[in-house]
Amino acid sequence: MSRIGKKPITIPSGVEVALSGTSVSVKGPKGKLQSSISHGVDVKVDAGHVHVSRSGEGKQAGALQGLTRTLISNMVDGVTKGFERVLEINGVGYRAELKGKVLSLALGYSHPVEYPLPEGITVEVEKQTKVTVKGIDKQLVGATAAKIRSFRGPEPYKGKGIKYADERILRKAGKTGKK
Repeated sequence: MSRIGKKPITIPSGVEVALSGTSVSVKGPKGKLQSSISHGVDVKVDAGHVHVSRSGEGKQAGALQGLTRTLISNMVDGVTKGFERVLEINGVGYRAELKGKVLSLALGYSHPVEYPLPEGITVEVEKQTKVTVKGIDKQLVGATAAKIRSFRGPEPYKGKGIKYADERILRKAGKTGKK
């Protein structure tokens, strides 16, 4: 049995959870999210709680139960609190600038990297070296932060590049001279 899948999801005040066929929609103060439900899982909405149960037996049914419960829980958290990911830019001359809905990055290339932000994502740039990606969809926030990081990942010798704020870079020793 899935331990996570058995836990009920509490619905905070101001949040509506609606089921329609094979999809779940969650509406809250920050916006609205919708997701589809897998075939081996049943979702029920009671007074103030969402219960996820599996319709079949087996390992895959338990995994889908836990996954579906976590996805719905993330949707509820997203429409109430939202999600954010913080990126740090390290390197001489490396900086970020927000131009409307386009993030412009100077990362040591011969041209600036222009990244149009997806719908539902907001970005804040502090001191040109700290980028905060915010949104209500956890998957979209993580994918956007990973895409921005992929333009110039951190390198192990000097630590230059874009890294997550909570990421630790394993540094390597450089070349040693002749002796």
